[in-house]
Amino acid sequence: MIRAIKLYTGDDGHSHFIKGTLVENELHRAGSIRFRETAPGSSYDWHNAPTEQYVITLTGTLEFETRLGETFTLSPGEVLIALDTTGTAHRWKMLGNDPWKRAYIAFDKNDEINFVPDGQE
Repeated sequence: MIRAIKLYTGDDGHSHFIKGTLVENELHRAGSIRFRETAPGSSYDWHNAPTEQYVITLTGTLEFETRLGETFTLSPGEVLIALDTTGTAHRWKMLGNDPWKRAYIAFDKNDEINFVPDGQE
């Protein structure tokens, strides 16, 4: 199973997350792909996702936090589904000594996303 975390804006206007998995061998629409690398020890203060996107972590481990103090760790091989384009935002900081290498795959907000919450497999 490929682990995934869905980061979204709740009805309360705050960013929240749900842990789950991706369904394998299904095709889903994608609009663009972009690659990025960030040096170890980096952090990024409060921000919203610029667009709905999958963020596939190739290397690096990060801790994400919402304004309500909810935290989760994102590790290599896991996928963040960033949907919190509005609301109170999230921030992250790098853990460990590896750079964060990742691919951003944008999709349209009306497209079906590939995500199954834990307990609903």
